[in-house]
Amino acid sequence: MAGILAWFWNERFWLPHNVTWADLKNTEEATFPQAEDLYLAFPLAFCIFMVRLIFERFVAKPCAIALNIQANGPQIAQPNAILEKVFTAITKHPDEKRLEGLSKQLDWDVRSIQRWFRQRRNQEKPSTLKRFCESMWRFSFYLYVFTYGVRFLKKTPWLWNTRHCWYNYPYQPLTPDLHYYYILELSFYWSLMFSQFTDIKRKDFGVMFLHHVVSILLITFSYVNNMARVGTLVLCLHDSADALLEAAKMANYAKFQKLCDLLFVMFAMVFITTRLGIFPLWVLNTTLFESWEIVGPYPSWWVFNLLLLLIQGLNCFWSYLIVKIACKAISKGKVSKDDRSDIESSSDEEDSEPPGKSPHTATTTNGTSGTNGYLLSGPCSMDD
Repeated sequence: MAGILAWFWNERFWLPHNVTWADLKNTEEATFPQAEDLYLAFPLAFCIFMVRLIFERFVAKPCAIALNIQANGPQIAQPNAILEKVFTAITKHPDEKRLEGLSKQLDWDVRSIQRWFRQRRNQEKPSTLKRFCESMWRFSFYLYVFTYGVRFLKKTPWLWNTRHCWYNYPYQPLTPDLHYYYILELSFYWSLMFSQFTDIKRKDFGVMFLHHVVSILLITFSYVNNMARVGTLVLCLHDSADALLEAAKMANYAKFQKLCDLLFVMFAMVFITTRLGIFPLWVLNTTLFESWEIVGPYPSWWVFNLLLLLIQGLNCFWSYLIVKIACKAISKGKVSKDDRSDIESSSDEEDSEPPGKSPHTATTTNGTSGTNGYLLSGPCSMDD
């Protein structure tokens, strides 16, 4: 075990040439980031999760009820033993051949069976009330942490001149404000890692899981090798759009369509500007080129920049989805659902009913008007 730890904490991987861990030990004159500080994130992640439960129960839920958001879930599928058996034991997404067989067996048309399976899948989705509470919690946290980040960074020299991220590196002291900011962000991402298995499931679950893993690795890497200054720029920049997204979701759930559309436009503008413009031209420029010039590369430098480029790849993916929604919005006059929507809707054309039966009508099943796509499953930051 000692040999494994010695290999893992090899100074030639983590630190620049001629720098050792002993050089970064805390002294009476200066405090530096220590790897053991990161253990604090685990109990804090649990505390954040508990605060979230209390917030959703005693703050978000009363707000939702005041906005007439009900706890009604999606449309209930008509009870049918044969279809239920297929759904639970065989498949939730029957292919064309199986649909035709069920159509003959039940004497239903194929569209009615497709509608039944859609409604049955949506039955397992959470109510609009639960969605609103989750979005209000995330909105509150993102707004707080972004505001804190801005207030902290505006007093630092590296916000105005990114070369200060590398002057005297890695002998840059750790201030209490920076330590709090980092541990808070890391704790939040750990809480997301745990809660995403119980939260509302999205179609982009895998992408978001990858995003959370990369975010945790980035925060951990940059803290351990004292790249925390540039790390604060990455964190604050990626937090900038998230509160707007969650606000747009809340407006959508409350059926304030015009407000939802306005907030989504604001979110899209901030997201694309910060993540496709400012992030590569400002942050990646300093991590790739200014740091190379001032400090020089070393193994963990390469890993850190590789993770940043992976984050940028995810930013490009989400920006593509946002532009896709915007194009649909221009043609339809409002923000509409996209392929990642976590609630499926029956087509307006599917109005056929099975003979002698009267299944529930095909409507939007998330209880909201218009916007039920990206706004229900948008990205988090380095988040997101």
